[in-house]
Amino acid sequence: MAYTTRKVAAPHTLEHRVYIEKDGVPVSPFHDIPLYANAQQTILNMIVEVPRWTNAKMEISKEETLNPIKQDIKKGKLRFVRNCFPHKGYLWNYGAFPQTWEDPNVVHPETKAKGDNDPLDVCEIGELVAKTGEVKQVKVLGIMALLDEEETDWKVIVIDVNDPLAPKLNDVEDVERHLPGLLRATNEWFRIYKIPDGKPENQFAFSGEAKNKKYAMDIVRECAEAWERLITGKTAPNGLALTNTTLSHSADTVNPSSVKIPEGEHIAPEPIDPSIDKWFFISGAPSG
Repeated sequence: MAYTTRKVAAPHTLEHRVYIEKDGVPVSPFHDIPLYANAQQTILNMIVEVPRWTNAKMEISKEETLNPIKQDIKKGKLRFVRNCFPHKGYLWNYGAFPQTWEDPNVVHPETKAKGDNDPLDVCEIGELVAKTGEVKQVKVLGIMALLDEEETDWKVIVIDVNDPLAPKLNDVEDVERHLPGLLRATNEWFRIYKIPDGKPENQFAFSGEAKNKKYAMDIVRECAEAWERLITGKTAPNGLALTNTTLSHSADTVNPSSVKIPEGEHIAPEPIDPSIDKWFFISGAPSG
């Protein structure tokens, strides 16, 4: 599948957008890209929002037509995650599964919290640094249940199927065996990353334990079913943009030629304020 990106405006500006195209036709990374990349449903497509080691909080825009990737904004300013020692930016290629949705109308029976109204979050732990808008083929290894401001915010642990380690990683216990410390660091990162911005420490369900592949795949399927209810009109969208260019069973499908998105531009990023590179030392950060 030939997915490419169309970039608009300079990175690190309010106007910057990354649109996804398939064979030159604009598509929605939320709705048009299939969740599964093979018939056996063992390989999944992941949209990369944030490359590893970077700080800009890039995310699929749920409210804009065709859901381009843009930098999150808080109080009129671009959002960057802080560097909480010893972590630099994001620890993994961070992104989302297409055709999934964490339904805010549903309280999960085990986490006791409703969904966060986003596509399902994904942490890709392979060795290559990805690019924003890249569509990776990955396999699921496990999942953590972050409780973010009283919402369930699942984090699925995956690896690129083309990564050299992929043949050895088939479930969550393999991650600790071959990448010792990564799960612990992942837990710590999500717990503390908002503290420099004056927010409390995040909590996890299941005492921070990463659940196994089977549990993770069940959550993926639940979120895929929630998205299916959303795209077919069984669940109210409440401001979410459902426009797509490929789905025959959706009332929001449009002809791609009718969607006017800006011409692509390749503009150098705006400089990032040097304060973004500051270290923050969080007392008691190491877990367990």
